[in-house]
Amino acid sequence: MSKRQVKYDTDSLDEVNNSVSFNSNSSIKQKFLSFLGPGLLVAVGYMDPGNWITSMQGGAKYGYILLFIILVSSLSAMLLQSMTVRLGIASGYDLAQVTKHYLNKPLGYVFWIIAELAIIATDIAEVIGSAIALDLLFGIPLIVGAIITVLDVFILLFIMKFGFRKIEAIVGALIFTVLAIFIFEVYIASPDVTRILNGFIPSSKIITEHGALYIALGIVGATIMPHNLYLHSSIVQSRTYDRKDEDSKAQAIKYATIDSNIQLSIAFVINCLLLVLGAALFFGGNSESLGGFYDLYHALKTQPLLGASLGGLMSTLFAVALLASGQNSTITGTLAGQIVMEGFINLKIPNWLNRLITRAIAVIPVIVCLIIFHGNEAMMEQLLVFSQVFLSIALPFSLIPLQLATNNSDLMGRFKNKLWINIVSWTLIVILSALNIHLIIQTFQEL
Repeated sequence: MSKRQVKYDTDSLDEVNNSVSFNSNSSIKQKFLSFLGPGLLVAVGYMDPGNWITSMQGGAKYGYILLFIILVSSLSAMLLQSMTVRLGIASGYDLAQVTKHYLNKPLGYVFWIIAELAIIATDIAEVIGSAIALDLLFGIPLIVGAIITVLDVFILLFIMKFGFRKIEAIVGALIFTVLAIFIFEVYIASPDVTRILNGFIPSSKIITEHGALYIALGIVGATIMPHNLYLHSSIVQSRTYDRKDEDSKAQAIKYATIDSNIQLSIAFVINCLLLVLGAALFFGGNSESLGGFYDLYHALKTQPLLGASLGGLMSTLFAVALLASGQNSTITGTLAGQIVMEGFINLKIPNWLNRLITRAIAVIPVIVCLIIFHGNEAMMEQLLVFSQVFLSIALPFSLIPLQLATNNSDLMGRFKNKLWINIVSWTLIVILSALNIHLIIQTFQEL
């Protein structure tokens, strides 16, 4: 595929493309601050409600052993997001646009449908997380809370009127709110530091125990999310670097990668805190009945080690952080939906309609599940975990086009993949696909 084959009438996410000032001749500090932001929006996807449920269940049921999975997933995410940065800046196209031109028309539609399903799966996690948070904080029934989340899209549209930087600032404030809450909660829980450190050492139990592997793949799916690959390749183009100058592109790639790695490091810390909190408070006890949002909320509230007043504070902060996380992820999920639709099928519809359709489709299975199971909380949380495993299964359909595109010299020029990146990225794709097949076989054997 040569670069001249990719033709689009408009830029990727054209309402924000090339809209944020970036001066390649300014000081290092100014250049860094200019590019600080897109990584925040990407990092949100690495700490959404799906991460919460998988990490906390992993800690409650299997202790600290899955910290290794969080570490590997986070390092892998840094590499993959850096590849999307290079793709977006070097080529001027997003991953959806490029993928379409790698495939024939029928196969292109298959990849588009899988990408849309992955975004819907991501949205399901946000809907469930936000609805549960509203129930915990205000006693709003789950089905009403799920419907209320449809209105989130209008909040995003309102914020975008004030500029893309405002979105980044709001997301950043919510991220650091979540971080502060969980640092405080883990501090109060007083986990064993030695056991935490040992958790970063690989354990054979992750593969041999079906339950641990299921949660591990859920963590992978919740950490390396397909929609983030499409999102990042687009929003890095929001800066006003010189599109025709190779040195300007190189600087943009450098600072965008730094931004991405910093924000993903914060996401890594938050995910570790989530797992550590689940392990410190619940592992070794009646862990089979713990790990869900409601279980954790009530367990925090009644935890003997915390006392009534401190337990009440921690449970409330937990619900506040959950709501903030769900709202954050809403912003990035709706943006990714627009990028995928425009990139794959070159269909541009009004932003409010695009986002409303995506969210409405995600709300439908949640409401159906609530009706069928009469508002059963446990079923909601299991649906959320399944959505994360689906993301892991869908991930290769985004990773393979990303790998092929970033290794294409016609498209990338001097910014194509180095040999070690090709080796590592293909290894990730093969290992992840093999683990998925193993999980599916195990699941059918146990039916």
